[in-house]
Amino acid sequence: MEKKVYLITPPFTQLNTPYPATTYLKGFLNTINISAFQSDLGIDVILRLFSKKGLEKLFREVEQNGDELSENAQRMLSLKKDYLLTIDSVIAFLQDKNPTLAHTICDGEYLPEASRFQQLEELDWAFGTMGIRDKARHLATLYLEDLADFIKETIDPHFGFSRYAERLGMSANSFDEIYEAVLAPETFVDNILVNILNQRIKTQQPEIVCISVPFPGNLYGAFRCGQFIKNNYPHVHVVLGGGYVNTELRSLTDSRVFDFVDFITLDDGERPIQCLIEMLEGKRELKNLKRTFSRHEDAVIYWNGALEGDIPFSKTGTPDYSDLPLKNYLSVIEIVNPMHRLWSDGRWNKLTLAHGCYWKKCTFCDISLDYIGRYTPVNASIICDRMEELIAQTGESGFHFVDEAAPPALMRDVALEILKRGLTVTWWTNIRFEKNFTADLCRLLQAAGCMAVSGGLEVASDRLLDLMKKGVTVAQVAKVAENFTKAGIMVHAYLMYGFPTQTAQETIDSLEMVRQLFEAGVVQSGFWHRFAMTAHSPVGLNPAAFGVVKVGPDEGSFANNDLVHEDPDGADHAQFSEGLRKSLFNYMHGICLDFPLYEWFDFKIPKTTVPKNYIQKAIANSYDFESENSKVIWLGNLPVFSEIEVNKKGKIRRKGKITIHNKAEKIELITMPEIGKWLSEILPELASSNPEKYTLGKLIETFESQGIGDFDKLANSFTWGRLRESGLLML
Repeated sequence: MEKKVYLITPPFTQLNTPYPATTYLKGFLNTINISAFQSDLGIDVILRLFSKKGLEKLFREVEQNGDELSENAQRMLSLKKDYLLTIDSVIAFLQDKNPTLAHTICDGEYLPEASRFQQLEELDWAFGTMGIRDKARHLATLYLEDLADFIKETIDPHFGFSRYAERLGMSANSFDEIYEAVLAPETFVDNILVNILNQRIKTQQPEIVCISVPFPGNLYGAFRCGQFIKNNYPHVHVVLGGGYVNTELRSLTDSRVFDFVDFITLDDGERPIQCLIEMLEGKRELKNLKRTFSRHEDAVIYWNGALEGDIPFSKTGTPDYSDLPLKNYLSVIEIVNPMHRLWSDGRWNKLTLAHGCYWKKCTFCDISLDYIGRYTPVNASIICDRMEELIAQTGESGFHFVDEAAPPALMRDVALEILKRGLTVTWWTNIRFEKNFTADLCRLLQAAGCMAVSGGLEVASDRLLDLMKKGVTVAQVAKVAENFTKAGIMVHAYLMYGFPTQTAQETIDSLEMVRQLFEAGVVQSGFWHRFAMTAHSPVGLNPAAFGVVKVGPDEGSFANNDLVHEDPDGADHAQFSEGLRKSLFNYMHGICLDFPLYEWFDFKIPKTTVPKNYIQKAIANSYDFESENSKVIWLGNLPVFSEIEVNKKGKIRRKGKITIHNKAEKIELITMPEIGKWLSEILPELASSNPEKYTLGKLIETFESQGIGDFDKLANSFTWGRLRESGLLML
C-alpha cells in the first residue's frame, strides 16, 4: 500500500517565502506517484501568534505570570489595546492585501512604538530613497520586532523570526542541552506549534512525516514536532533531514536523538526517502537503505547498502509549492541593505540551475560534502520548463536561483532560452566573479530578467584570495562588478575577515579596496562575515597547512562541524568587527566614502598600502576578449532598410539608411548601401531565437564573401559601434 508522506519545515526560516526543501521533495515524490502534503509551520505559527486572538492570549499569559518586566515590556503591556487594534491590519498590509494602510502607518500616529523605533532617528535619512510603501513596511517590521522582543523577554526566551532557539543548535557537539530543552514543559509558542501540527496530522493522516532542518534555528522546533508525534501518533514514522543535518550530524552517535525521530537521512533526500518508503512497505531490507541513521538495539547504526545511485538532477521533477499559503507570507524590510532586502521582501520561487559547485576549490568551503562536491548541471530547456510550471502554479514570476555559484555558460544558455520563449521573469543568483562574465554577457542576463547577483570577494587581498583558492583577483572582481553594474544588475559582495594568517595590514587594505569599489559605484551592497573554520572544509581538514591550530571542540556524539582555532600568525580579528560593520553600512548608502579609515576604529590601525586609485586603474586597464568562436546575438528589434540620396558639397551620393525602433529610442544609421542592406538582412538572423546560428568567425566570413569590403573597417566604424551599444552582443 502506498505510504502517505507529510513534509514539514519547522519554525522558523523566512517570513516572506517558503524554504524550498519540502517543495523539492514533493516535486520528486510526484514523479514516483507518492502522495505528499507539506507545511511551513513557521509561517503558520507566526500568523496564529501575530493576530488579535493570538496577542490577546499572549498579553493574558504575561499578566497572569506576574513577572517583573523591563521598562520596555511594561510600556508594551500598557499599549495592549493599541496592539490589539492594529495587529490584523498590519499583517494584512505586509501580505500586500491592504496597501492603502501605508499612508496611515507613515503618519506616525497609528502604530504603537517601543524600543525598536529608537533607531529611526539614525535611519531617517534612508527613507529619502524609499517610497511610502517601503517606509511603511519598514515601520511595520519594527512593530513586529518590538512584539518579538516582548515575547522573548516574557514567555519564550527561544523566540526569533528566523532563528528560533538557534543558540541550542549552534556548535552543539553534545545533545544534552537540546535534550533538556525539549523535555522541558512546552512554551507558549511551542503550544501554538503542536496544536497546528496536531490539526494537520488529524486531517492528513500521514504514515511518514519528513522534517527538514535547513538551519540551527529550525532544530529545536524539529525535535518539538518529533516529540509530539512520537507521544501522540506512535505509528507514524518520523524522518529528519535537511542542510543542518547534512553538515552537522554526519558522525552522530547519541541514541537519545531517536526518542524523537525514527530515521535521519543525509545529503540529497530523494533516493533515501524512496528507499525508506520501500523498506516500510516491505520491499527492501533495513540494511539496504541509503545514507540513513536509525537506532537499532540501542545503538546508532548508519545504513547505506542501497545499490542505486542518487536520482539524476534532471529527473528530480519540478518543485511543487502546492499546500503552502503563498499569499499569506509577509514582505518585510528588516534592514536597509539592498541585497538582504531581497531575502525578506517579496515572494520568490526558488530553483537550482545545477547541483553542487562547478568550482569546488575554495579552502574555507565544505567542498568535501555532496551538496557542493558533486556538480551536475541541467540543460537550459529543462530549467525554463520548470520556471514555466512554477509560474503557472504559483502566479509568481520572480526566481531566486539558490546555486552555490551559478555557472556563467549555463546562465547564458538560460538567458537565451528565456528570451526565445518570451518569458517575463525577474531573477537573481549567486556567482563567482570570474572573467567569463563579460560586459556583453551581463547585458544579455539583464535583458533576460537578471536584476541582482551576489558573489564572494571574501578578503580583498590577492595573497589571501590565492590561499583561499578563489581563482580570482581583486582587479578581476572590480572589472566583473563593473560589467554587471553597467548592465543595470545590482552587485552584492560577500566579504570575509579573520582568514588564517590575515594580518592587521591586510584587513585594513581589504577595507580600502572595499571603499574604492563602492566609491567607483561598481558594488552596491555587501556584508562582512567573520571566518569560521568547519570540519568539512580544507582548512578544517588540514589546519596546519593554513598556519592555524585546531583547539576544539573534541568530536562529540551529536553535531560536529564548527571548529575553534588559534591563529598565531594573524591579527586580533575580533577587534575589527564593529569598524568594518559601521564603515560598510555607510558606504552602502554612499556616504563617508572620504573618511580616513582610522575614523572607523577606536584603536590605532596601520595606514593602508593600497594606492588611492587602485580600483579605478584596474577597471580602466582591463577589457573583454572576443574570439571568432563568440556567439553573435542581436537583442534589438528588426531593422528597416531604405536607400536615400545625400547631397554633400553639391554632389548627390547614394547611401543606405537603417532605422531601428527600440523600446526607448529610434536609431537611424547612414552607411554604404551595400553594408546597410547586408546589416538589414543579417540582424534578423542574429536574433536571440537563433542563438546557435552565427559565430563571429562565421559572421566575418559571410560579410567578406559578399565582396562588400574589409570587416575590420566595419568593426571600427560608428555604425558598428552604435549597433554594439544597442544590443549587438558577442558571447
